[in-house]
Amino acid sequence: MTGNKSSTKKELIAKDNFSEWYDNVLLEAKIVDDRYPVKGFSVYTGWGMSIAKRIIGMLEEKLEENGNEPMQFPVVIPEDSFQKEEDHIEGFSGEVFWITHAGNNELERRLILRPTSETAIYPMFKLWMRSHQDLPLRMHQTCNVYRYETKATRPLYRGREFLWNEGHTAHVDYDDAEAEVRAAIEAYRSVYDRLGLSYIMMKRPEFDKFAGADYSVAFDTWNPDGKVNQIGTVHQLGHNFAKAFDLTYEDADGEQATATNTCYGMGFGRTLAATIAHHGDDHGLVLPPIVAPIQVVIIPIFFKGKEEIALNYSKKLFDEIKAAGIRVKLDDDNRFNPGDKYFTWEMYGTPIRIEVGPREAQNNKVTLVRRDTFEKTQIDESELIPTIQGLFESIFENLRAKDKKTLDNLIADAYDLDQLKTYMDSRMIVRINWCGDPDCAFNLKDMVSGEIRGTRWDVEEKPTGNCIMCKEEAKYVAYVSRTY
Repeated sequence: MTGNKSSTKKELIAKDNFSEWYDNVLLEAKIVDDRYPVKGFSVYTGWGMSIAKRIIGMLEEKLEENGNEPMQFPVVIPEDSFQKEEDHIEGFSGEVFWITHAGNNELERRLILRPTSETAIYPMFKLWMRSHQDLPLRMHQTCNVYRYETKATRPLYRGREFLWNEGHTAHVDYDDAEAEVRAAIEAYRSVYDRLGLSYIMMKRPEFDKFAGADYSVAFDTWNPDGKVNQIGTVHQLGHNFAKAFDLTYEDADGEQATATNTCYGMGFGRTLAATIAHHGDDHGLVLPPIVAPIQVVIIPIFFKGKEEIALNYSKKLFDEIKAAGIRVKLDDDNRFNPGDKYFTWEMYGTPIRIEVGPREAQNNKVTLVRRDTFEKTQIDESELIPTIQGLFESIFENLRAKDKKTLDNLIADAYDLDQLKTYMDSRMIVRINWCGDPDCAFNLKDMVSGEIRGTRWDVEEKPTGNCIMCKEEAKYVAYVSRTY
């Protein structure tokens, strides 16, 4: 029986050691390779890019349902355009990559690699809008952006080049833009919810909003190392960029009016990192079926003299599953024994494994193993497709419920600095009473190595005491955590 050959699989790394576990999974599961010879730049490899493409497709489909046209803007922005919105350039000036030469020739106008695209897109919006009938303008693009991060880089979480989708819109008035903010938030929620991710929607404090925005709403999610991961943001820009770029139009009364803008971005690297970190276990990835590149893997178990029986039945099952529109792989590579294959496909997080030996083939049975719990089930072949589909639903619900329970258990309330410090050291996300004064927020960060992330966007929470720092009357319930 070839299944008894010695295994060559590597030792597992416990997820309790998150940093080592995460780096190991990225390489072993072929997510990204961080060994590119420029610091802060990573290579998306096959399995990781396949997952990312499915997340991208989920978002793009939803945005286009909402009326966002797909576009692709140049990666370079001229310096004079970038400098038009003062708050914006102040917020990004320390992070931009400058292009100053073409060959040996110095450029007449310096260019930057886009850190975000407002200053690239809005000059074109000005050309496209004349009348109120041209509005709203809605577009989106999936692209790479470039920011010279000075903090420690980490693959998918914080890099100097990262993959994202950004949406940009222009509207006749503030109310219409507010509706766009809500639509963008719902689009993002639809993606995160289908990935089984739990998150907190935060209105960022004034001192931490997007540079040039009226306000910013962010999706913060937990991470096993105690640092929250911001996976998406939506910004109400008001008239700030419209005034800077002269985005005016003729309204229904024939008068000139100023447009209102919104923008929003989802980081696909951070979303992928959250999916890995939230659902993974000591064996590697555990993928929600919706984004698994291979949803079902079939592994024939060969017994001497009966190899053809198992292989032929495996091929039959493969055809049935593929015909049902399920992404399936027949792993009949005889260079590896079943144990090695189990290890590999568990590392990849493939939701369902089918084990096929001569006994299954002779009795028209199917043995299925679900990746999230390793529960093994044997069924009749006639039940195969509905059973797989039911397991997909069950796996997703299990991942979603566990994820939400983890977030709920990570949130604590602190009423004094000693409590807050204790919870910060325990890697918690902590609710506090806050007066709203930025000085209190800055002083708090210095004292507890955590920062005020904002206040809830979707839930009204009222303070129950005085500000944790200055002891004056609190106006807000704020959330404090460590962050990437």
